[in-house]
Amino acid sequence: MHDEMKTRREELEKIASEYKYGFVTDAKAYKKVSIGLNETIVREISKSKGEPEWMLEYRLKSLKAFYEMKDPTYGPVDRIKSVDPNDMCLYIKSTDSVKHDWDEVPENIKDTFNKLGIMEAEQKWLSGVSTQFESEVVYHNNKQELEEKGVIFLDTDTGLKMYPEIFKEYFGSVVPYNDNKYAALNSAVWSGGSFIYIPKGVKLDKPLQSYFRINSQNMGQFERTLIIVDDEGFVNYVEGCTAPKYSNDSLHSGVIEIIVKKNARCRYSTIQNWSNNIINLVTQRALVLDGGYMEWIDGNIGSGANMKYPCCILKGDYSRGLVISVALGSENQYQDNGAKMIHLGKNSSSTIISKSIARKGGTVNYRGTSRITKDATGSKASVTCDTLIMDDNSRSDTYPLNNVSNNSSSLEHEATVSKISDNQLFYLESRGLSEKEAMELIIMGFIEPFARELPLEYAVELNQLIKLELE
Repeated sequence: MHDEMKTRREELEKIASEYKYGFVTDAKAYKKVSIGLNETIVREISKSKGEPEWMLEYRLKSLKAFYEMKDPTYGPVDRIKSVDPNDMCLYIKSTDSVKHDWDEVPENIKDTFNKLGIMEAEQKWLSGVSTQFESEVVYHNNKQELEEKGVIFLDTDTGLKMYPEIFKEYFGSVVPYNDNKYAALNSAVWSGGSFIYIPKGVKLDKPLQSYFRINSQNMGQFERTLIIVDDEGFVNYVEGCTAPKYSNDSLHSGVIEIIVKKNARCRYSTIQNWSNNIINLVTQRALVLDGGYMEWIDGNIGSGANMKYPCCILKGDYSRGLVISVALGSENQYQDNGAKMIHLGKNSSSTIISKSIARKGGTVNYRGTSRITKDATGSKASVTCDTLIMDDNSRSDTYPLNNVSNNSSSLEHEATVSKISDNQLFYLESRGLSEKEAMELIIMGFIEPFARELPLEYAVELNQLIKLELE
């Protein structure tokens, strides 16, 4: 009897330790470039997409900038140095075109997204959905209400072809090609992502969603997302991402540019759940004009090394920015996360709430900037960083940079680091909870400010992911 119980417990522990989304799809590439990074590869990617000459020139000057710039000198430096784009395949196209009918998507890829629950979510609560497999979107569908309201929601490659004037005006306007080394790499070899335009006064009740899946090993995924929310508009965009487990690292380096115009609002929610062999280096930035409001709801559960700092440039008067983030760093994980708020407009306001959990030897850092410039009079900024360290082998550091350059503005910064105390566990266990249930309850309460901002389905998924990690 004892041996049977032991065997059963070992089986459950094995199931709990497995990455839920770590399955591999047997998918053949429709088109695939050679391994490496050079001008020939960049030209081949651009030619296969039928891009205009200006985009090819943009790619080539970005490639030059990538080779001239140095790697980051902070964060997971050693892990980043272990990844070389010259040893990777940087473009894999899985289908001949973007499909708008689910039945036209290849069966093996359909099976992948069905396992991930994407189609069920589309039917229940999404206005539109885009699914990217490897380097390009394979399926995209909008509800009729989007077309009736004049909303543009396309994959970025199609957006370039169908709306070249809008695209050229805004592409690279918030994140320039030479912003940082990996933004330059993205600008050279970008493929896929979402292109969204919300017309004046249009407010979407249901979210738009994109899902990004890496299936191959030794590859790079470089989606490019561009969102423009016109005056008085509103959009809630939700993003998810997963990948199989491999022994070799792959690279994900996305760039997200958002323009929030006068009195408009954008909410960008993401749960990054890459497998631990993914190096995740992402640049996310929004430009917010008069009275605009940008919200980043940012979850980081996976990846072996993660660098992500959602940013708001509060250019307009009375503009607002919010970042609520949660990061879980476990064994063999280095989470270097944070936020940036740059106040340029008068009476602008920003809030950063960061929740970090370190366990099993993982590293979780907060690295952030709140800067109120000389002309941003009457502005307010608030930063709250809370960390929960669950054992003696884990680590968390806070690297804030706070700067106020006028006398009529204010900035508040609060930080706490704590452990789950024996008194807390004893109190909950005395109320009938097991130690595991008590620990889960404390952690769910700790991340509650983040979870309550997610759509219900994502909040449930987040809870399941964290509980699985805690096993």
